[in-house]
Amino acid sequence: MGFSELLQEVGGFGRYQWLHVTLISIPGLLMASQNLLNNFVSGIPTHHCRLPANHSFYNLSHLQLLRAFIPLDSSGSRLDRCRRFVEPQWQLLALNSSANISQIQTEECLDGWTFDRSEFLATTVSEVTVRTLNADEGSMFLLFMNIILHSLFNRFGRRSVLIWSYLQLGVLGCSSALSPSYSTYCVFRFLSGMAVSGVILNGVSLKVEWIPTRERTLVGTLTSFFFTFGQMILAGLAYWLRDWRKLQVVVCAPQFLFFAYSWWYSESARWLVLKRRSEDALKSLHRVARINGKPEIVEKLTLEVLHSHMKKEMDSSRLSHTAYDLLRTRGMRRISICLVAVWFSTSFAYYGLAMDLQKFGVSIYLMQIIFGFVDFPAKLLALGMLSYLGRRVSQAACLFLSALIIFANIFVPADMQTVRTTLACLGKGFTSASFTTVYLYTGELYPTVIRQTGMGFVSTMARIGSMAAPAVLILDEVFPALPSVVYGGAAVLAGCFACFLPETLNIPLPDTIEDVEDKWLAVSSISSASFY
Repeated sequence: MGFSELLQEVGGFGRYQWLHVTLISIPGLLMASQNLLNNFVSGIPTHHCRLPANHSFYNLSHLQLLRAFIPLDSSGSRLDRCRRFVEPQWQLLALNSSANISQIQTEECLDGWTFDRSEFLATTVSEVTVRTLNADEGSMFLLFMNIILHSLFNRFGRRSVLIWSYLQLGVLGCSSALSPSYSTYCVFRFLSGMAVSGVILNGVSLKVEWIPTRERTLVGTLTSFFFTFGQMILAGLAYWLRDWRKLQVVVCAPQFLFFAYSWWYSESARWLVLKRRSEDALKSLHRVARINGKPEIVEKLTLEVLHSHMKKEMDSSRLSHTAYDLLRTRGMRRISICLVAVWFSTSFAYYGLAMDLQKFGVSIYLMQIIFGFVDFPAKLLALGMLSYLGRRVSQAACLFLSALIIFANIFVPADMQTVRTTLACLGKGFTSASFTTVYLYTGELYPTVIRQTGMGFVSTMARIGSMAAPAVLILDEVFPALPSVVYGGAAVLAGCFACFLPETLNIPLPDTIEDVEDKWLAVSSISSASFY
């Protein structure tokens, strides 16, 4: 007997669980906005060097002035973004001019830049005229904060940190729109990144720990569609507003609404019991039973019954658990090492594709919608695989398929842009399905006593992956196919590691490290093909 049986007694997946899961999932609509915001907030508009201040004295059209003052780039089809002629080249205005432009002296943009406002009205790049890596400014800060925060999650509980994270993200996110300088904006984004981590990690754990075993796969996959819808909402908002400050406020202000209703959540009864707060856990279970229409259970479910169901877990909770437990035993060590590889590579490939939308030569707003739409069939496929093939096969298959598509794109000629874009969308779809799987899988693999510690640890690896992904794009200047080789190779390596993870399909959540190790020892003596 364990907590899974208690959940069934208080109503299984009843009215409370429906409301609970829905309310926690709704903020996911705007988590995509937080993770992919830089595609629009720090988008790089088409630009060229600003013409000299006295250019109005010339009785010429704007196009003629550009031809005389601004050279073409290496492709010969666009104006150079960062150079201008030292002296105006009037001879280039002649219709049959054959001047050797490569021999003409140029200089940097001494007077700043002129930005095209057809795609973006204002971005951080156009306002501060600084080119930044197209990555989340919060990633570096979040990398370090994840290591610190996972211990706070276990200390203060899922509900409390989640409530605080909503408030923090709302305040700091809206404040970043008022930033007087780019450095101030980065500071606010750093702090917002910490709150994003709190929302995602605590939301996942709080959902999983109130869901019965049988419904976890369906609920975990379906709720991931909130993130998918969020990508399309982001594209619509960005297209409508076109100004980074307005967009920043619109995607962060709803966090105050989430903060207001999050007080309705019940703290994880599993966590409360393991923290020796059985009375509070019993109150939470009684509340859930009443909402689920099971008032008769309130009288039957006493402290003695609760303790009898969770005696083993309570005995284990007397021990002090730290991040060291993730690597202390054979089973936990194997799980943690494999999950590190899977999280890093999934995030690495996902953000490598999703945060470089401007390279496809299509409207960035349209590409964001396409990239969001492709997640629907990919996640439905993941749902079927998770339900019938299990977590391990699904995780490995998504990674291998994404790698195959990324490698295939290498051999498509550059002029076949439609084919390249289609393959990129498919690759992004499978990496998204991999994300859906690994979030559910990780919550099922780590025991309750260190679930938040484990989630924080592996999500740190995901942040490293998202930070490294844009940097790899620089390799495109060395060899155009090199970024795809790196992204695809990482996915293949992670797929191999996923094959060594244990299966958790239709298995109750482990509450203690001993639960994991007992099942590990029982199965490893028979076969290394499965874990539980």
